[in-house]
Amino acid sequence: MALKFSKYHANGNDFILVDHRDSSWNPSRAEIARLCHRRYGIGADGLILLTRADGFDFGMKNYNADGGECTMCGNGGRALLRFAADSGISSGDSRFVAIDGEHTGKIDGDTVSIRMQEVSGIRETSVGHVLDTGSPHLVIPVTGLIDYDVVGEGRRIRNSAQFLPNGINVNFYEKRDGRVFLRTYERGVEDETLSCGTGAIATAIVTGTELIHCVGGELRVQFRSTAPGRFDNIWFSGKVEKTFEGTL
Repeated sequence: MALKFSKYHANGNDFILVDHRDSSWNPSRAEIARLCHRRYGIGADGLILLTRADGFDFGMKNYNADGGECTMCGNGGRALLRFAADSGISSGDSRFVAIDGEHTGKIDGDTVSIRMQEVSGIRETSVGHVLDTGSPHLVIPVTGLIDYDVVGEGRRIRNSAQFLPNGINVNFYEKRDGRVFLRTYERGVEDETLSCGTGAIATAIVTGTELIHCVGGELRVQFRSTAPGRFDNIWFSGKVEKTFEGTL
């Protein structure tokens, strides 16, 4: 069959997006991994399907680059919001449902913002802080971030015994000149990504900083603390751009 797709990136975090409202395509894990492969496929950090969802403008089903279905992807949700608007499926202000529940979003020029679920249960470890912002994250302060071995250390920690069997996303941040810089190793992609939405949210909560500087650009995170270790009204925003579309 011919597969029509679009390619978008959210601050460098890139995705293949497919209108799947007719449910006619059921890709295998191997097929998804091949589509996301940087050399043998379209190339992406993940695949996102826009689905029908009763009571919502649309639904979101997302997969990592390794072909496995993944937990909530914040940048993916922002890319999907832009894709839905560009395709005439919804307006800029939309309600959609993902694996972790309901989200709302809005578009202002090339900036796309979505509201995330409440966060609670931050756990401090000897390495860093662990919290779930739709996906599980470990947030670690480091020095010399620009030269840090994010892939090597991220892979080692992601596969360490304390985080098995599912692993964890690993965020390395550095405070410099009053700003917070972030690099992330993502499970499922098994590599560094240019930005990570749920990772930026986790880092913003841990550091109490609104603006997070990722390799792919700035992500703004706004939130409210309702009690010790509990946060709600979480909005995060950044740029989303369509790079190309095609038929495979």
